[in-house]
Amino acid sequence: MKKRQAKQIFRILLIGGSIISLFYVPWILVKAWILPLPDTVQEQVDNTIGYGFNGVIVYVDQAGKSPAFYSAGFKNKEKKIPADPNSLFKIASISKLYVAVAITKLVKSERLSLDATLADYFPELVGRIENADKITLRLMVQHRSGIPNFTDNPDFWTNESNNDKDPLDFALDLPANFKPGKGYGYSNTNYLLLSRIIEKVVGYSRDQYIKEEILIPLGLKNTFGSLSEVENIDDVMSGYYVGLKEDFKTKEQGMLATAEDVGIFIRALNNGTVFNEGEQEIYSSIYVYDHGGLVPGYQSLAEYHKDMDMVVVQFMNTTDFEGYNWNLSEIIYNRIVKIIRTK
Repeated sequence: MKKRQAKQIFRILLIGGSIISLFYVPWILVKAWILPLPDTVQEQVDNTIGYGFNGVIVYVDQAGKSPAFYSAGFKNKEKKIPADPNSLFKIASISKLYVAVAITKLVKSERLSLDATLADYFPELVGRIENADKITLRLMVQHRSGIPNFTDNPDFWTNESNNDKDPLDFALDLPANFKPGKGYGYSNTNYLLLSRIIEKVVGYSRDQYIKEEILIPLGLKNTFGSLSEVENIDDVMSGYYVGLKEDFKTKEQGMLATAEDVGIFIRALNNGTVFNEGEQEIYSSIYVYDHGGLVPGYQSLAEYHKDMDMVVVQFMNTTDFEGYNWNLSEIIYNRIVKIIRTK
């Protein structure tokens, strides 16, 4: 077969495969992606409710302009309370950015070492977590440890409502996903262990350390380490899971914050004002500058866009098993950024 004929056949197969693959793409995602951009961010936020989200909050902080707040849908759909852009929201894995900053500060003050191993801090985990004596803090921060993700263990979700069960137990005695430093595997276990290392070194809670070293200096009064710190549960946006009637608002699921507080933190992270001298160089060598978050009932995206000197934070209080809502949230987020860019 001549090379030209082979290329033609390859193109036909490629096009055919692409057409076939469209039948497996949920059309709601295609629709959200191809529809013409509305003229304003508020219109896009309003349109979002039509994709099955119960409530949406968007915060935009662009240099030279006053911060803008957008919302649609419900803060609490049972009580028909409209979405409030100042509501507290469960930020899930966005909290990893705060933990990474805390690790950075402890490293700079020489209270922690990025080259120390998990076994150095928790020798009792040798034999329970494979390669504990070779996994460094640096690898844990970067998700290159190979430690299994406890939320990937089906038993975690079966027993998730059992508050007496240590989530670390769902990652113990499992084979490593890969040898330390030889791969990448996002693992919540890394940050569970890093949080416990922080507490072991400072002698009190991770949340208190983050409050003292990050929240108070930045003036963030609407960020909390856990639901137990929130005085009024009605300040928290309800969270919903497709197919379930349950409101996840009262479940303990980690850090909470307003969109504005997250936006202020993301800007401080990216412009360096969250750091003391010498800390940003350490942070840049170990972790990222933006993040998303996902727990049942809550999903969030927070990014800094350097070309426009702009922070955009998006909260949505609806999640699903298939993950379509997460894909939709990313599409909608990107559309919002495009709308702002075209103004």
